[in-house]
Amino acid sequence: MDIEGFVRSNITKGVCEEDIKSTLAKRIKEFKEISDDNSLLMAEAVIDEVKTTLELNNVDDEFLKEIIEVPKSTISMGKMGVGSRGAGDFFVHRKIAEIVSSTNTNSLVDPTAQDDGGVVKVSNIDDDMYVTTAVDGIHSRLSEYPFLGGFHVTRATLRDVCVMGADPVAILSDLHLADDGEIGKLFDFTAGVCTVSELIDVPLVAGSTLRVGGDMVLGDRLVSAVGSVGVSKYPPTARKGATEGDVILMTEGSGGGTITTTALYNGFFDVVWDTMNINFVKASKSLFDADLVKEVHAMTDVTNGGLRGDAHEISQTTGLGLEFYEKSLLETVSPNVLNMLDKLNIDSLGVSTDSLMLVVPQEISDEVIKTVSNVGVPIMEVGVVNNSGSPILIKEDGDEEELVPLFREAAYTKIKKLVGETTPEDFEIMKEKVQKASDKAISKKEKVIDYILNSE
Repeated sequence: MDIEGFVRSNITKGVCEEDIKSTLAKRIKEFKEISDDNSLLMAEAVIDEVKTTLELNNVDDEFLKEIIEVPKSTISMGKMGVGSRGAGDFFVHRKIAEIVSSTNTNSLVDPTAQDDGGVVKVSNIDDDMYVTTAVDGIHSRLSEYPFLGGFHVTRATLRDVCVMGADPVAILSDLHLADDGEIGKLFDFTAGVCTVSELIDVPLVAGSTLRVGGDMVLGDRLVSAVGSVGVSKYPPTARKGATEGDVILMTEGSGGGTITTTALYNGFFDVVWDTMNINFVKASKSLFDADLVKEVHAMTDVTNGGLRGDAHEISQTTGLGLEFYEKSLLETVSPNVLNMLDKLNIDSLGVSTDSLMLVVPQEISDEVIKTVSNVGVPIMEVGVVNNSGSPILIKEDGDEEELVPLFREAAYTKIKKLVGETTPEDFEIMKEKVQKASDKAISKKEKVIDYILNSE
C-alpha cells in the first residue's frame, strides 16, 4: 500500500484531515504490529510531510514549480496498456524514444529502433568494439516467487544482449523490496539470478538493494530489474538489418516469466519445468563460436506481445514485409507449453514464447540451422522477408491474415481476461494526450539544460 499516495490523493480531493488520519492509522495496523498511538503518530507524520510538499504550489519560483509538476496526460498506465506488450505499450515506448532522441547524443542503436538492447561503438587504436547494454524488470506476478522471478528476468536481459550479436560479459541487479517484505526474498531472488550466471559463466558484478518507496509503501511487494552488458567486434544484428529475400528462422521456445506466470496462476505447475533452461543463450553462443553472427542480418527474441508484436515492430522499423507459415510457427512452441496455451484458449502468437528469431541470407540458412541444432536446440525455417510492407501469416488452409499486435498481449491470467485485449474506442484521443505529455517533458528537459549551462 502506497500510504503517501493515499494521503496525497485524499488531501487533493478535500477529504477531512482527521478522517484521513483515522483511516490511514487503521491501514497501517493491517501491516504493522504497533499500538494505536504509534499508528496515529505515523499517520500524522505522513500527512505532515505531504502537506509540506503541497506548499510548493504556492512558492514564487515559477521555474521550480514547472520542474516539479508532472506533464500530465490524464491517461493511466493501465488504461494505456503500458507494460502489457500491445499497441498502447508500443506507442508509449516510441514517445520515450523521442525524448531520448531529443538529447542529440550518439549511439549506434538507441530506443528509436525499438530493440530491447542499446549499442555504442567504442574505437581504439587496434580495432572497434561494440558494447551492448540491456535491462529488464521482473515479471510483476512473480513477486511471491523470487527465485523464479530472478531466474527469468536474468534470462530476459541476456537474451536482449544476445540478439544484438553481443557476447554477454557481465550482469547487474537492482532489487527493491517493500518495507514489510521478508528479507529471505532478497536471497531467493539473487539465487535465481546467480543460477543463470553460473550456468552460462557470466558474473553478477554489481547491484543495488533498496526498499520500495522507503517508509511510504507498506506490504511485501518485490520489484526489481536485472541488467547485462555484452561485447562484440561486429556491428549489431538489430531489427533494422532485415533485408528483402532473407529467410526467417526460429528456435523452439518454452517461455520465461510470462509462461511461468501463466502456469502458476492457472494450475499447470509442471509447465514451470519447461521454462527452466538456457537454450536461448546456448543457441546464441553457438553462433558466436562458429563466427556466424557477422553474417546474420537481424536477431530478436519473441517476447514483446509475442510474434504479433515483434513482427509488427520489425516491419515498422524496416518498411519491409514478413511472411510466416502458421504450421511451422506452431512447431516453435514446446509441446507442453503449446498444450497449456491451447487448453486456456491463449493465442500462442500473441504471448511471449522466448524463441530466438534469426533473419539470415538464404545462402547461410542451412549452416545456421545445423550450428544451432548441434547444441541441442531445435530450430526451423518459419518464413521469408519480402517487400509487402506488412507481416502476413499464411494459415494452414492457405488463407492469409495480417499479423497485428493486440492492444494488450494475449490475456494469460484470469484478471487479464477480465481487463481484456480490445482497443479502447478513444485510443486515438488517448494517443494525442500522451503525445502532448511527452512534448512537455522534452520542453522541460531543454529548459533545465539551458538553466544549468547559463549558470555555469
